[in-house]
Amino acid sequence: MKFLFTAGGSHSTVFSMAPLATAARNAGHEILLTVDEPTLGTAEAIGIPAAPTPHPGQAAARLDALLELARDWTPDVVVGGLSYVPGLLAAHLDVPYVRHYWDIVPLRDEPALPPLLERMGLTGPPEHALFIDVCPPCLRPSPTPGARPMRWVPRNRQLRLEPWMYTRPKGRPRVLITAGTRAFRLRNTGASMRRLVDELTLTGAEVLVAAPPGAAEEFGTELGDVRVGWLPLDVVAPTCDLMVHHGGASTAMTGASAGVPQLITPENDYAKAIARAFTGFGGALTVVPQERPDEDPGEVIAASCREILGDPRYAERARALTKEIAALPTPYDVVEQLETMAGG
Repeated sequence: MKFLFTAGGSHSTVFSMAPLATAARNAGHEILLTVDEPTLGTAEAIGIPAAPTPHPGQAAARLDALLELARDWTPDVVVGGLSYVPGLLAAHLDVPYVRHYWDIVPLRDEPALPPLLERMGLTGPPEHALFIDVCPPCLRPSPTPGARPMRWVPRNRQLRLEPWMYTRPKGRPRVLITAGTRAFRLRNTGASMRRLVDELTLTGAEVLVAAPPGAAEEFGTELGDVRVGWLPLDVVAPTCDLMVHHGGASTAMTGASAGVPQLITPENDYAKAIARAFTGFGGALTVVPQERPDEDPGEVIAASCREILGDPRYAERARALTKEIAALPTPYDVVEQLETMAGG
């Protein structure tokens, strides 16, 4: 069978679909992932066969590209995420459409959808044959009836590992600060980042800062005695006592899978929804420095970090979340259902 996966708009979408795509490939099926050009390198880096398509925001152009691709490589199953476009392709091909994302924020409106529906001869968005939800049940604000839960499996780029990446420091907590793939986030924090690092170092913590290649040379001396640069998040996360991040889905779920308490500083409404869910469960705290303009952001975040590190209840709740994730069906279990659904 042929499985066409469609992602794009962020590296996180590629990481989230990679486990199911890999499971389908390991089961003997052909797979192909379509992504927009800026995220194509991410798919290549984790070994997923990928072809470029326009950004999800260019709905009409993206649909044209998918229709053209399907003339040469016709899938038996189409797997998509937040966009309605993959469903339009599946309806045109008369094959099952599988929606794959995490049910923690509602689907966004797509202004370009009505003309595309008219063009394809449809009266409404095509219904999915299956909805795969990688959000742990305890975090869902309002579970979608009939959703098929699936375990989140962390994926990220890999390079050669060093021993400190997979071992815990002795006698001191380890705190990981990351802005995901957003390099500008680190550049714009300036003195506040240095303040945060200094405050955490005073607690005796070892501080790691995940950042793009070259950041170690640019920021290393500015941030003092910390490790700055590329980090294999899936490997490093289990060695940490706290993760500080912006609220990206992939980052948050990687920390959750590793049982690590989190301090989330959301930068948009999507990230705020993620932060509310994790904080409500008790394994995280949310800090929005913009809501406290008279205080130094680094100190505001550091104070919450000290609270998490000093209260074992956060770690207990984080471990409880990890157990729930581990109990969910694996991507291989879901592939078997897709095979049955598509008649493979």
